[in-house]
Order: sequence, then structure tokens, then C-alpha cells
Amino acid sequence: MIKVITIISILIGFLMMFWRVYSELNIYTPKYEIISQNNYIEIRRYNKLNVITTTEPLPYKEATHSGFRTLANYIFGNNKDNIKIPMTAPVITSFPNNENIDIAFIMNENYSIDNLPKPKTEKITLQELELGKVAVIKFGLWATPKRIQTKKNRLETYLNNNSIQYSTEFLVAQYNSPWIMPPFRKNEILVSIN
Repeated sequence: MIKVITIISILIGFLMMFWRVYSELNIYTPKYEIISQNNYIEIRRYNKLNVITTTEPLPYKEATHSGFRTLANYIFGNNKDNIKIPMTAPVITSFPNNENIDIAFIMNENYSIDNLPKPKTEKITLQELELGKVAVIKFGLWATPKRIQTKKNRLETYLNNNSIQYSTEFLVAQYNSPWIMPPFRKNEILVSIN
């Protein structure tokens, strides 16, 4: 009997995990044009994006959790019009070694800065993000500060070896909810290039 319960529990766990992964495939992500690819590195072009942002003066992990909650409350209807806005991906953050961490949700292309509901808090700002042409390196598992730095170094090496001029501001993009298991996670480091 215990073996049967264990097997059923494991199967339910796997089904829940695959359901979460599948459900995230239907979340809006911004469109982009791929200019070139080299293994895990891509050169892309994005159109202007509308984002909601908040800033947290905390260490990276705490800042991303706190900022995510602030922005999630806004899109779940805690705004002046009580309007719910669909979740999107990725969540974009500034780099872990920054003193203040910026956290941003990209808004679905159906929303403009003018038709987004006004926030109830001054911690949230609505703005346009002009990424333009970017270099991107993809990676899985958790986006820890150490892994982020390692991937940034690899991306910088690629850019330097190919004589590509780039911005000093690197961004972290995380595509998955916290419940997605590490082998199924998708993350990126982005930097604007000339």
C-alpha cells in the first residue's frame, strides 16, 4: 500500500510540474527579430517595450522577490482602476551588484503607457524601454548572482572577441515562475549593442 501511495504521489508531482511548464508556454513574451546566432548567444532587435518598474535598495535575491510582489499586486488588480492585467515574461532586473535593483514587467502589446491603469503606489512607474539591438546569452537553472556573473563574463568575451561595442548596463531576464524546476528554467543576460 505504501508503494502505491508513493508512486501515485510521484506521478502527481510530475503531472503538476509538466502542467506548470505547459501553462507558461501561453504567457505573452515580446516579439523580436533574430539577426544572428552562435550557440547560446543571439543578436536580436526589439521594438520599443512598455514596462512597469519598481526599484528595491536590497540585495539581489530579496530585491527581486520584493519587487516581483509589488509588480504582481499591480497586475492582479491592485491599481486605481482595479483592472487585472495578464502576466507576461520575462521579468527583467538590473545586475546583482548594483546598489539598487530595478525590476520590470513587460506589458502585453495591447497596452500602452496611456491605457495602463494608474498605480496606487509611487513605488511603481510606467515607462517605455528601448532595448533596440541587443546581444543575449541564454542559460538554464536558477539565475543566482554567481551564475549571472559567469554568463555576463562569457557574453562580454564574445562581444570583445568580435569587436562589438556594447553598453555598460547588462540586464537579467527570467522567464519562469518560482515553481518551475531548475532543469526547465529559462534565463538570459541582455546588453544593448551598437
